Formats: sequence, structure tokens, C-alpha cells
Amino acid sequence: MKKNTDPISTSYVDIMEKNHMEIPWHDYTGDDSNVLISDAGLIEKASVIGRVGLILLSCGTGAWRVRTSMNKLSKELGVTCTVDVGLMSIEFNCFDGNDCVSQSLSIANTGVNTSKLYRMERFVDSFPNIEAHLTGEEIHKRLDEIERIHALYSPVKLGLAAALACCAFTFLLGGGPVEMILAFIAAGVGNIIRTKLIKHHFTLFLNIAASISAACLIYTICLKLAEMLFHVAAVHEAGYICSILFIIPGFPFITSGIDLAKLDLRSGLERLTYSIIIVLVAAMSAWIMALLLHLQPLSFADMHINVWVHFILRIITSFCGVFGFSLMFNSSVSMACTAAMIGAVANTLRLELVDHCGIPAAVAAFLGALTAGLLASFIKQNHGYPRISLTVPSIVIMVPGLYLYRAIYNFGIMSLTEAVSWFTSAIMIIIALPLGLIFARILTDRTFRYCT
Repeated sequence: MKKNTDPISTSYVDIMEKNHMEIPWHDYTGDDSNVLISDAGLIEKASVIGRVGLILLSCGTGAWRVRTSMNKLSKELGVTCTVDVGLMSIEFNCFDGNDCVSQSLSIANTGVNTSKLYRMERFVDSFPNIEAHLTGEEIHKRLDEIERIHALYSPVKLGLAAALACCAFTFLLGGGPVEMILAFIAAGVGNIIRTKLIKHHFTLFLNIAASISAACLIYTICLKLAEMLFHVAAVHEAGYICSILFIIPGFPFITSGIDLAKLDLRSGLERLTYSIIIVLVAAMSAWIMALLLHLQPLSFADMHINVWVHFILRIITSFCGVFGFSLMFNSSVSMACTAAMIGAVANTLRLELVDHCGIPAAVAAFLGALTAGLLASFIKQNHGYPRISLTVPSIVIMVPGLYLYRAIYNFGIMSLTEAVSWFTSAIMIIIALPLGLIFARILTDRTFRYCT
């Protein structure tokens, strides 16, 4: 078939040579084969096991879940499987007593897709009763359907989700109505640009720098317009930090901690490195924009709100913030609402412990994450949603993105004392969050208590 070479109708992405070649999964099976997968050869079995692991990895879940799922399929197919999981690749060996198959598989890019993760967990759970009685070709066709689950929402809807999340984040960090409105607009535009760039396969550094720069610029323009049209004071400029918090790498941050706890050092360190790269590139981009636009990360003005009104508003904004982040992770509306209810309880508890009980922020973060983990475990038993799809959105709102940015900003202007103070506080909270989830898993999941 002749390729379309019209430069107007063909984008560069369509015609450029891919750096990661696609795997022809159906070449491992025969279209007319009637052999059930349980009776198939080792190579065909290994193709199913490896593809399941690779799809799970592409959803953003950690090494523990990937390995557990591959092991479950291997046992059902009478195969022994050893797996080494990273951030974007899997190396595994399959043995059947006579032969051995070794494969090295990789994905082109990492991301988060909780809807696909939910479908994959259901696939793995139903495999002994359903898929194990199908042919390899039929199984790969089912996996084709799952793999086609891309974004449930358009870039505009994802922009609105980010806008809602950052607007809520602004209030929880101490911002007022002006900062919330401006952050809503700026974060929405920034995330629309980010999702557009991701859709067209632009590199990680470019989509972070472009989206963060756009968010800062839009915030500044809106603030200047508000000053001219509505005589809004310039003291509201600190909210620009909240407009960039849609970039927080919640999933890799949390899954890195869980993987390290299970001694999956390769996956844990790779995920942690990936998270640090995102934070550094985002913070550097925002810092450069702050210098160009003459913005400063000042403290928010105090809001004098009744204690009970403040408590209710915290519950509402925590719900909205987690709901927005969950939609950004491609959760269904029902799953996002479930995660939002967990987040409303856990995050409000965390904030109230800090404000009214004098508990250090890191300890409160641990207790908040522990609460989220316990609630998610309870809900999983009754509704079947993947635990990580509920816990990560519910605690990503606790990640101290504001602290990390202020630390890097102060490092940049050589205010080292301030920088170290903000950085230390951020690191303590970041460590506490996965620890809370890990202890929740230990308390509720027997298989997670052991290293076997």
C-alpha cells in the first residue's frame, strides 16, 4: 500500500520512524488454531504472560502488582516465571520443565490510566475461569480491546479537571477567592497544553516546560487584567504556584515508595528518579518564568473564617481536589467520586491534626495516608476498584508541591537557609505519605506482609 506523503494531511509523528518497535503479538498464535492456551506451547504462553505484565506496567502501577499478576497467570498455565520490572521495561523468563523462554519487553512512554488498570485487574482475576479456556488468539484479541482504552476525556475536560484540582488545592494551601479563580484559569490552560503535547508524543521535558510556562504566563496576564479592571491588589501573585500543581507526579512518587518497601529496588529507584525529574523540570521552568514575570512565592494573606465554616470548606475542597486529580488519571466518574470521598476524609483529618492538635506536618501526613489506605482497602473488598486507583488520587493532594517549589526557588536566589527549611519539610512529608499507605497494606493485605 502506498504511503500518504502529502505534508498537509500527514503529520511528522505519522511518518517518522518509531524508536520503539511495536510487538506483533498475534504472530505468536495462529488465526485458525483451536488449541487452548493451557495446551499451547511455551512461547505462546509466555506471550500472554508478558503482554499482561506490559499493559499493567503502562497503566502506572508498581512492580509488586505487575509481578503478582504475571505469577497468577503463570501458575494457571503451568509455567514458572521470574520477573524483573522497571519503570518502562520488563525482563522475564518462563520455564515449563523442558524449555525456557526469555523475553525483554518495553513500553514507549509511561503514564497513568486507572480505567485500563481496573479492566486489567478484572481480566487477571477472571483468567482461571474464563480466559484460561480460550485460545491464545482469542486472549490476545481481548487484550487488544483493553489496550485500546485510551483517555476517557478530551483535553478540554482534562483541563477542567486540572483547573478544579488546582483551585481546590489553592484554598487548602491558604489562598483566597482571587487566587482560586486565577489558578483555575491558569491550571486549566496549562493542562490542556500538556495533554495536547502528550497526545502528539512530544518529549517529557518539552511538555512540562511548555505547560508550566503557559500556566505562569496565563496567571500573570489574568492578574494584571484583574488589577486594571477590578482593582485587585497585586498581593495575590503568590497563587501562581498553585496553578502549576497539576504536574505533581503522584503515581510514580507513591508507587516508588511501595516498590522500595518490597525491595523492588530497580523499579522503586527508577520511579523515584522519574518523579524527581518531573519536579525539577517543573520547578526550574516556574522559577525562570517567575524571574521573567517578576513573580514571588509570597505567603498567602490570612483569611478570617469561622472554624466550622473552614472545616466544611476543607471537606468540600478536598473532595473537589481529589476528584479533579482522579479524572486526570483517567478514572471513571464513579471511581473518581469514590477516591474523592476518601480524600475528603483523609486530607481534612490531616489538616485538622496540624491546626488544632499541634501534630507535626509529616506525622499528620502519615496518619492521613494511613486513613486513606484503610478506607481504600475496605472499599476494594466491597466494590473491587484497584486499591492504588483510590489511594494515590486521595493522597496526591497531600504532596507538598508548594514546599518543593519554594525550596528550589530559594536555592535559585541563594537563600540557602530558607531553601533547606522548605526542602526538609517537603522530604519528611513525601516519605510519610507512602509509609502510611504501606502500613495500611500491611494491616489489611496478608500477602503484603511477607517478602517471599
